[in-house]
Parts: sequence; structure tokens; C-alpha cells
Amino acid sequence: SYPIAHPEIKKSPSLILEQVTSFNVEYLAFNTKKKPFDNPLVRKAMAHAINKDSIVNIVYDGKATVANSLLPEMSWAYSKDVTTPEYSPDLARTLLTEAGLTSGFEVDLWAMPIQRAYNPNAKKMAKLIQADLAKIGIRINIIEDYEWRTFLRKVANGEHEIALVGWSADHPDPDNFFTPLLSCNASATGNNRAQWCNPEFDQLLHQALATNNPLSRKKYYIEAQQIISENLPVLPIAHAQRFQAKLNTIKGRILTPFGGVDLSKVEREEVNQ
Repeated sequence: SYPIAHPEIKKSPSLILEQVTSFNVEYLAFNTKKKPFDNPLVRKAMAHAINKDSIVNIVYDGKATVANSLLPEMSWAYSKDVTTPEYSPDLARTLLTEAGLTSGFEVDLWAMPIQRAYNPNAKKMAKLIQADLAKIGIRINIIEDYEWRTFLRKVANGEHEIALVGWSADHPDPDNFFTPLLSCNASATGNNRAQWCNPEFDQLLHQALATNNPLSRKKYYIEAQQIISENLPVLPIAHAQRFQAKLNTIKGRILTPFGGVDLSKVEREEVNQ
């Protein structure tokens, strides 16, 4: 279930509330094999129209960080210089006009039917996106009735136009975000919900895995993030946070970004009776 930081925990003198941004990401996937989402201008226009700050405040109750990349900021390959389009409905309208879609268009938005660690309420998120895109003339029909396994199968088959989906990483290596979500192989297997294949992007991933030099790897991954930013096959929306209460006698952090708790680096302070 989605963790809520109960205010009574913060008030208790004997408890400490830890929080950590998890290695996960909620994102909007554009099916780049379907018109008009084969046009980067359209994808960027929609990205400019979506207010991610509002989504974090309303859907996550502020208990998430706005995603500027598929990678959370604590990743060693994260680059603050590579980001996603800022919220600007005016710029969104300009880009739609450049794409020849001044009057907008109608599209189905598929929303996950269940709660996930990276998204506590996809239906509510879809409604906020629907309202944002209506301001630039894009009419959204929310598809929310599929059972979870059916939803996953249909999205993997590329039946969607745009879809709200997410990812929880198994380990901190950046490749665990990029290869499963956006590689050409992942497009063939259906895990690449954007149906996007970019050989230059794939080559950078291969080069990053072929070296043990951390600086070289980071350079390749930053270049890969630049390609994502330029092409925008997906729009990263948020990285959900996790919370855990502990006694104030427990010294050291117990939360990990990957779920569960880690007690290997903590100590319990003796309390004088």
C-alpha cells in the first residue's frame, strides 16, 4: 500500500520518521508508432501542458519528487543539466501549431487499474492530465476498465495511444532504468511501452556496459539522457517516496530506496533506566 506519513508520528517524542525517494518512476508513455505521437513536437507540446507539480501535490499528497529524468536524483548518473519540458501551456500551444494541430485532437489515455508503489492513484492522475491537456485543445478519453493483467498485455502489444505506467528498479545501476524501458530489444518484447527504438541510444547503453570506468559510464548515460530529452518518447512524472517510523534510540538510517529496511548499519542507543 502507498505509505502515508501520519502527523501523529512526527509529534511523538519517542519516534523518528525517515523518508527516502525510491528508485522508481511514474511516467507517461507515448506510443511512438501511432500518429500523431510519432512526431516529437506533439510529444513535447503535451509535456509542456502537464503540470507535474500539481500532480505531485494532489496525487501523492506531496510525498514524491517531480521527475526530471527516468533516473531519480540520487542516481550517480543523474544530470541536472538534462531535464524535461517545463510547464508552459502557451509554449505547448505554439508547438501544436508547428505540428499542424492548432485545433488539437482526441486521444485515449490508458490508466493503470490498480495502486502501485510508484503511483497511488493512476485514475486521479489521468483526470488531472485530462484537465491540463484540455487547456490546449487535446481531448482525453480515460481508459480505466481493464483488469491489471489485461492492461499489461494490451500495452505490451502496443494497443494504447498513451498510457500511464511505471517502473521500480531492482538495483541502482542506471542501466536498470534505460535498457528495460527504452532499448530496441525492450520494444520488441513489449516492455518498452513507447514502442521506441533509437540505435544511437542503444549504442550508448552498450558502450556504458562495456567499460568499468565510472566516469566513462556516466558520460555515456548523460548522452543517453540527452537523447531521451530531445526525442521524449516518455514523460517522467514523479518518483514516489517511502516512509518508516523508528524509535529515537535507533541511530542510523534504516530505509533503502529499494524497499524494506536495512538494519546492518544501525545501532541501538542504551537508555538509562
